[in-house]
Amino acid sequence: MADVRVTYDKTANAAYKYLSEPQARVKSAHMYPCDPVSVDGMINLDFDEQGRLIGIEVLAASSKLPKYLLQSAERLDTE
Repeated sequence: MADVRVTYDKTANAAYKYLSEPQARVKSAHMYPCDPVSVDGMINLDFDEQGRLIGIEVLAASSKLPKYLLQSAERLDTE
């Protein structure tokens, strides 16, 4: 199973799931926002210059993602 890096900021209630190699510093070239009405929140898909999906940002993360995932995520806030 591949290592997937997930970060979570409880203050902002935002999570990010990196789909690129954990040590890679890939920059987003294009962001595609998903329809906030359809998902009752905001989910953004980040793509690199070659059009590969490199990450997923989830706002209102506590209501969209499983609790175990947020608990095991790398924390970006200070509790």
